[in-house]
Amino acid sequence: MSGPNGDPMVQLGEATGDEDYAALDFMLDQINFCLDHLEEKNDQLHAQLQDLLESNRQARRDFQMQILQDSTNRPTGEHSDM
Repeated sequence: MSGPNGDPMVQLGEATGDEDYAALDFMLDQINFCLDHLEEKNDQLHAQLQDLLESNRQARRDFQMQILQDSTNRPTGEHSDM
């Protein structure tokens, strides 16, 4: 089991060679688990950002199309307030 900081309870200098390797293997497994979790979160965030980007692009296209339609439907003598 690990201590409060994620360090194994076995100190590397106090154990035999096999115990040192077991402790090191355990720490590497913990690091690997954390990296896998971070990679999964990163993939989820990337997918969400891609969805948001596409949604914003579609909203911009819709807005531009609406502006174009409004300008073609406006009588020729009418001026914009801008």
